[in-house]
Amino acid sequence: MLTGAGRFTDDLSLPDQAYAALVRSPHPHARIRRIGTEAAQALPGILGIVTGADCRGEGLTPIPHDPVPATKFDMRLTAPGGGKIFVGPHALLPVDRARHVGEAVALVVAETQAQALDAADAVAVDYEPLLFVLDVAAALAPGAPPVWNETPDNLLVDTMFGDAAATERVFAAAAHVVAMDFHVTRASPMPLELRAALAQYDVDSGRYTLHLTSGGPGVVRQRRQYAAILGIAPEKLRLVAQDVGGSFGSRNRPYVEFALALWAARKLGRPVKYTATRSEEMLSAYEGRDLVAKLALALDRNGRFL
Repeated sequence: MLTGAGRFTDDLSLPDQAYAALVRSPHPHARIRRIGTEAAQALPGILGIVTGADCRGEGLTPIPHDPVPATKFDMRLTAPGGGKIFVGPHALLPVDRARHVGEAVALVVAETQAQALDAADAVAVDYEPLLFVLDVAAALAPGAPPVWNETPDNLLVDTMFGDAAATERVFAAAAHVVAMDFHVTRASPMPLELRAALAQYDVDSGRYTLHLTSGGPGVVRQRRQYAAILGIAPEKLRLVAQDVGGSFGSRNRPYVEFALALWAARKLGRPVKYTATRSEEMLSAYEGRDLVAKLALALDRNGRFL
């Protein structure tokens, strides 16, 4: 890698490959009223333009994320009232609403990357901007706009551990109480290597191959998740990652662009390549943190933790 001999995903090319580009929402929250593709379709080299309605019609399912910890070592989290936690469906392309700046709302596939990017700019999306919030504390305030109608107060997890009454008694009798609020700010990973994928479908065997930037393509989970989206057996999909220029956790989960490239490769009968721009990487890579923690510690007169 030091001598320039590294093999990254965007270094790979296949004969007759097409190129994918995404149309992305400029709004943090907006209703999608109409997606106009006529002008983009008229541009040279366009092989297809796909919307959320097309994905739904093709039976492409949302990404089956599993964000709730479930190992034997994890605390059991529940929704308010002790029920099952709602996990917002992560559609490859939304049909009704965009819920964050940079969310992909349409896919363009063309003969060249430049043609795909030009056509993506020519897609006209009629948005109705909706109210939004920018941090978790504001999202829990009374009257805050809901991200999902299924959770109108934006509260997905509400779990208590331990003995609340006993804890209150200890704090009431403690010689010293130290309390502090912390805000762990949002982490936006920025790998040197831009997100990229090269998808291939073999019609004779019905098998898919996906070259991708990923921190761990060999794990059963990612292959199972992409296969579930496509409605195929995991054995029909091979994931390949060679050198990866940074991960930081943001590349250990499936991405809509990669699943769309796999599907487009089968529909077109030719390989499909996607490489993010630097702006796309900033807007749409998975982020973390943005935690507000309110902590208190009870101590006796000798400073022993109670």
